[in-house]
Amino acid sequence: MTTFFIAVGSLVAICGVLAVLLVIADRYLNDYGICKLIINKGAREEEVEGGDTLLGSLNSAGLFIPSACGGQGSCGLCKLKVTAGGPPVLPTEEPHLTADEIKDNVRLCCQLKVHEDMELEIPEELFNICEYKGKVESITDLNHDIKLLRIALPAGDEVNIIPGQYMQIETPKYKKTPEPVYRAYSIATDPLDKTHVDLCIRLVPSGICTTYVFEHMKEKQAVTLNGPYGDFFLSDTDKDMIFIAGGSGMAPFLSMLAHIKNEGITRNVTYFFGARAKRDLICLEQMAAFEKVLPNFRFVPCLSEAFPEDNWEGETGLVTDVMKRLCPDLTQMEAYLCGSPGMIDASIAALTANGMPNDAIAYDKF
Repeated sequence: MTTFFIAVGSLVAICGVLAVLLVIADRYLNDYGICKLIINKGAREEEVEGGDTLLGSLNSAGLFIPSACGGQGSCGLCKLKVTAGGPPVLPTEEPHLTADEIKDNVRLCCQLKVHEDMELEIPEELFNICEYKGKVESITDLNHDIKLLRIALPAGDEVNIIPGQYMQIETPKYKKTPEPVYRAYSIATDPLDKTHVDLCIRLVPSGICTTYVFEHMKEKQAVTLNGPYGDFFLSDTDKDMIFIAGGSGMAPFLSMLAHIKNEGITRNVTYFFGARAKRDLICLEQMAAFEKVLPNFRFVPCLSEAFPEDNWEGETGLVTDVMKRLCPDLTQMEAYLCGSPGMIDASIAALTANGMPNDAIAYDKF
């Protein structure tokens, strides 16, 4: 049996090495020369070095396409219509594309390599996405595995955000990555503050960007980011609202609540925040401050696995179960969600079970 596992392990290792060698060979041995990207029927043209992904090529040309996973092919956000050039749809693209999208020449540009001239269409709003060269002003521990990263923009630079949007931050080359990579994080900044970007970053075991932030990033360090992206924002209605989040999903709601305070919005808001134990809760002081100035706001933290030493007297159980019990009729309300894909799916199921229409639920899922 030991020999079998050794053989399997060796085979996996050999396959991994071969995969890496193929990637290196494609990138450095194949010379695709200079390729032309013809954008929006010739309204803009860019010449790029062939061999990189379409996402990377556009980034190098100063065109930033949403990609919450940093080009790993898991978020499905970096969709563009490619009307000419490129191979057939790849297996890595298919899970993220509908039959209609494939028929309409939509591609996942983090998976599509630029080996020839291409014609593509880019939504006009993405031309307004900017790159910023900021500096780390502070790194604050919110709990044992979440940090608040505050980035100051250079003098004269400003960023205009809609509460709920996200930014992409660049992780430079270091031991976990041979080249810079981007990751997306929701913006936690008060939208009136146009000179800073605040991000809540939760440590992901072996995560490239989160490991860098937790183990290598220092205050006063230069950092590159781009954005803002996303259409996750508050609707312009008078409906009562439910917020549901956990962990670093707190970020967009810090920005939204600041906006509600700034604008004097009087809509009812109930914010359900899920955590395992008391040590996983964050921003309790900020939530208490919002409750004092927003008479129609209620913060409901929920612990699913509280420790005896927590002496917890608040709500217990899964955040979705607590929400269902306290809000039995959701037919005339709307919800905003931010968290892991599993949490989002569970929240949607709980909300619709209590009568909320699907089109009244907004979320960021990355």
